[in-house]
Amino acid sequence: MDIYSTRERIRKENINFMNLPLRVTFYARVSTDFNVQLNSLDNQITYYTDFIRKNPNWEYVDGYVDEGISGVSTAKRERFNEMIEDAKAGMFDLIVTKEVSRFARNTLDSIRFTRELLSSGVAVYFQNDNINTLDEDSELRLTIMSSMAQDESRKISTRVRFGHQQAIKKGTVDFHNSIVCNLRYIYCSYYLPFPYNSNDRQLLCTRPSSGYGSWH
Repeated sequence: MDIYSTRERIRKENINFMNLPLRVTFYARVSTDFNVQLNSLDNQITYYTDFIRKNPNWEYVDGYVDEGISGVSTAKRERFNEMIEDAKAGMFDLIVTKEVSRFARNTLDSIRFTRELLSSGVAVYFQNDNINTLDEDSELRLTIMSSMAQDESRKISTRVRFGHQQAIKKGTVDFHNSIVCNLRYIYCSYYLPFPYNSNDRQLLCTRPSSGYGSWH
């Protein structure tokens, strides 16, 4: 896809990118192998497969999925890196993903890879963040959102580390009943299975207390 001419067409014709004839794939990722996260991954795969296939203007290209891999760095994400190489080979025009934090929680990675993809004629649509790199102001918004995602990742790591240290001091360390529960609670707080409704949090998580918690 020629990014410049596509942007010009969108601007001059006031056309939505959903109406463009594009070859579209998706990227999905979860950072641990907790069952609830794997369910979230299944939901993402099902959702985006249907989302792409239902658009008569788009040609579906098999998605790329990484399981149990941190989003802080892209170095160990094999499918992500494979996707970048396939993009350079011209195998698709658009990547759809849930949000910036699924793509990368490192601001430099986010900017570097979206620039690389654009130079290869591939755009990225971050659905939850409503950022489409076909938009000319997308890099500014992407920088803001990826910075927030990177900071959130740091805060989550700090919370988990602090909770573990406090449990050790109290002599109440129980990996499965304490640390795992707290990790799961944090996951539910920030990365609920997608798509979700207002009842999911109550069904999935109960706030841990006194070093312990419950998991439904």
